[in-house]
Amino acid sequence: MTTYEEFIQQNEDRDGIRFTWNVWPSSRLEATRLVVPLGCLYQPLKERPDLPPIQYDPVLCTRNTCRAILNPLCQVDYRAKLWVCNFCFQRNPFPPQYAAISEHHQPAELVPMLSTIEYAITRSQCLPPIFLLVVDTCVDDEELGALKDSLQMSLSLLPPNALIGLITFGKMVHVHELGCEGCSKSYVFRGTKDLSAKQIQEMLGIGKYGTAQLQQQQQQQAPRGPGGQPLPPANRFLQPVHKCDMSLTDLLGELQRDPWPVSQGKRSLRSTGVALSIAVGLLECTYPNTGARIMLFVGGPCSQGPGQVVNDDLRQPIRSHHDIQKDNAKYMKKAVKHYESLAMRAAANGHAIDIYSCALDQTGLLEMKQCCNSTGGHMVMGDSFNSSLFKQTFQRVFAKDQKGEFKMAFNGTLEVKTSRELKVSGAIGPCISLETKGACVSDTEIGLGGTCQWKFCTFNPNTTCAFFFEVVNQHAAPIPQGGRGCIQFVTQYQHSSGQRHVRVTTIARNWADATANLHHIRAGFDQEAAAVLMARMVVFRAETDDGPDVLRWVDRMLIRLCQKFGEYQKDDPNSFRLAANFSLYPQFMYHLRRSQFLQVFNNSPDETSFYRHMLMREDLTQSLIMIQPILYSYSFNGPPEPVLLDTSSIQPDRILLMDTFFQILIFHGETIAQWRQQLYHEMPEYENFRHLLQAPVDDAQEILQIRFPMPRYIDTEQGGSQARFLLSKVNPSQTHNNMYAYGGQTMPIPNAESGAPVLTDDVSLQVFMEHLKKLAVSSTA
Repeated sequence: MTTYEEFIQQNEDRDGIRFTWNVWPSSRLEATRLVVPLGCLYQPLKERPDLPPIQYDPVLCTRNTCRAILNPLCQVDYRAKLWVCNFCFQRNPFPPQYAAISEHHQPAELVPMLSTIEYAITRSQCLPPIFLLVVDTCVDDEELGALKDSLQMSLSLLPPNALIGLITFGKMVHVHELGCEGCSKSYVFRGTKDLSAKQIQEMLGIGKYGTAQLQQQQQQQAPRGPGGQPLPPANRFLQPVHKCDMSLTDLLGELQRDPWPVSQGKRSLRSTGVALSIAVGLLECTYPNTGARIMLFVGGPCSQGPGQVVNDDLRQPIRSHHDIQKDNAKYMKKAVKHYESLAMRAAANGHAIDIYSCALDQTGLLEMKQCCNSTGGHMVMGDSFNSSLFKQTFQRVFAKDQKGEFKMAFNGTLEVKTSRELKVSGAIGPCISLETKGACVSDTEIGLGGTCQWKFCTFNPNTTCAFFFEVVNQHAAPIPQGGRGCIQFVTQYQHSSGQRHVRVTTIARNWADATANLHHIRAGFDQEAAAVLMARMVVFRAETDDGPDVLRWVDRMLIRLCQKFGEYQKDDPNSFRLAANFSLYPQFMYHLRRSQFLQVFNNSPDETSFYRHMLMREDLTQSLIMIQPILYSYSFNGPPEPVLLDTSSIQPDRILLMDTFFQILIFHGETIAQWRQQLYHEMPEYENFRHLLQAPVDDAQEILQIRFPMPRYIDTEQGGSQARFLLSKVNPSQTHNNMYAYGGQTMPIPNAESGAPVLTDDVSLQVFMEHLKKLAVSSTA
């Protein structure tokens, strides 16, 4: 029999799914007593090289209110050629093409190992992906030059049939016509006036306002898709890459800085809000409900027109967290409203918005965040378009898998179906609710609830969504023992090849009576999945609630979990014990409370928005690194080893490598730093020291090669100014307050007294755990 760890790992590898509880409580009352909600993290596009798409359509349950898809958990009568739906128990005949099936000759969707399966819908129209570049020209010449190079490079990475368009903006917004030979031509819009999609249509002469004859001509000469249908007409502003890559390369090369003069002490006038609005309107009226990406490159804040986040006077700094708390952010509410409405319009049409923000100060990501969060677009934050962080990250957007296909999907919808004892409470991830009511929709909402379908405008193999479920079975009507609850995820999307695909994952878990068999439920707890799901719930709350209230809620939930699953004698903190599969959970919560997701001090509102955006979309492993960074130690005593994220790990003769997801930091202990300054590593007799210095650099490079977005790389040493990045993350078991108070015996960590003290008033993990034990065992709590 496999252990739960192996079972959890197999399910993640096969189906891209991790549940908080792997044995489910059989009644609503018992489920609420578990404290951590029943939920899962699901990767709709989890990479499975061994899973080629099947070239036929899925078989659906014939009951109109169900429409679940045939899967390995269904009962099959091979003689009568019938299958019984495992969600509504409807008996369904197999379609005629399944006439030859038998126990020994099963179609792929009934093979038990294929609980996740992908179908390629051959009848559907093949649509090329669309990329609309929206470029800020208010940046200095060096920045603009670097950005132009990256954009010209990206043209060679795009599929030749992809449609591409270009909008540039400064004080005015230019929509460029592509494919006109000899001279560049653009339509110019004022940057202070917001236009509706209808006005944009009329002004550009596109969509149904374009000339009917032009469309007819295009229709006759139109390129044909694989099914022989004509592809939708490309217009003057969106052209296939293979037709216009030469002229677009020239056009990008000729781009100049915004010509409007900027007087001293003033900011450039930037019309980001209007440029984005025109981009959304242009796609809305030409390619509704088609996979498309608007890629916004911005080098400063929007300083005029709709979406403005700051005025043009440099003496007025852009809003800080402090200003927002004091309700002193003049432009914020209006700007947020503008970008939120654009995000909803884009999402409704299946268009994603990526924001590449490269500037030393804030650019207004806080106000624009919904554009990425609701449409699944990338949010990338860097200091400069000339940095390797931006260049490498932008290149990775166009990464390909082993088959040479882009790792991006477009215009997807994800539907959840549940067996009748369960209902779906909501989702937290890079999507919007489609507000589809159904029998399996719970009244209790967590995240985006009140629906069983969500729209994902774009997603890639790493994109992970959290789903929450409610057990609706009443306590008085027990589920027969040995029964199983089922959930099916159906994701329909536009593959990067243009074809429609459907990915179906069907899973089941055992029910258990929590009054009699709590030990079974406890054994199936997945503390890593629980930590990430709770982190998503907390950050979702933090977007609307006050900081201290959110922290109190985290603490309350942790205390309740320890009271429920800890073993202890009343009022005796020393007797408190947690099972192995719960033991790391309090530590995750401790680091989550101190993390940049909840502590906004020392971060700008833009940074906070960026960090939260990443936590809401990454998979379990990456999310755990964000919550509790990983620390590796390199020394002469043996191979590199993971060490505690604690001050005791900072030793003079060690090099530390810390991965926080957003930063990769190499920290040299005091002695090592002195040897490095004295250039020992350049002397032949200290060859082993040179190898020691090189080892963490090589490991860091490996991470830097694959992570998206590329992390910031920091090389520092004991006493260096950037050492603060490490000191702010480690558990301060030794601080200036207690470094003399501890005797060697009382330290819970070996050799801790030789670590480096941290100047902080934060409580250490040890003090946190002592408080937690006290509160958990208290008879009054």
